[in-house]
Amino acid sequence: MRSIEAGMKGKVAIITGASMGIGKACAEAFCYAGVHVVAAARSKELGEQLARTWTERGAGSCIFFACDVSKHENVKALIDFTVAQYGRIDVLVNCAGYFPEQLPVDEISIDDFNAVLATNLTAYYAGCKYALPYLRTSKGNIVNIGSVLGTTGNEGSAGYCATKGAITTMTKALAVDEARHGVRVNEVKPGHIRTEMFELTASRQEDPEAFRAYSETLQWLGRGGFPEEIATVVLFLASEWASFITGTEILATGGYEIGEGPKMPMIPWSTMEKK
Repeated sequence: MRSIEAGMKGKVAIITGASMGIGKACAEAFCYAGVHVVAAARSKELGEQLARTWTERGAGSCIFFACDVSKHENVKALIDFTVAQYGRIDVLVNCAGYFPEQLPVDEISIDDFNAVLATNLTAYYAGCKYALPYLRTSKGNIVNIGSVLGTTGNEGSAGYCATKGAITTMTKALAVDEARHGVRVNEVKPGHIRTEMFELTASRQEDPEAFRAYSETLQWLGRGGFPEEIATVVLFLASEWASFITGTEILATGGYEIGEGPKMPMIPWSTMEKK
């Protein structure tokens, strides 16, 4: 059997949310594996700098495309740009997303809820819709980044959890539809990962240090994960090593969702600092 790197060399992948966290780690890993990566994010200056660095150091190449995925026309432009550059798409990694301030549902406006949907779910749907005609031709695949919270739920996160739960069922439905075309569709569900998004969430808490310490205890492995640990799972699913896997959800969580333990509210709604 060939190595993952040998099997991925020369393929073309689109990765959204590629300037930070898990998306950034995925773009770097794919580029190092010899893939031609189109890295999409909103941060143009940072994205272009990262793309240059990865191209210089990796076996593949990386081009940055400035894209706000909450606008579906931007997602279509991303797909069109990639095809114009390379003439094909082999992998789509839907990763862009955000975790809003934790609040009870009656304190979240419908507009704010729709903003979460636009980035965390509609953008994934649009990416799949516009990329699938090319993925069918290449017999490629899609990897959607969900969250363990789409399975377990979480305090003050009804909108976020709704989007992540929907990604799971959308992934399975697409896997059924696209199997006849030879396209695989899978999901990775990270747990607590030490990303910029996590740091933003911690900064919103009444006691950020206590929240960070508490978060380290949520998984049986006794620590939060690193973005690179998720990127390796994504690369595996995108490779021929996972050629018989479709419609699955891989929980990369350190054991967050298993076993028993005491449960108690973490967020004091009445005293939580509003930022």
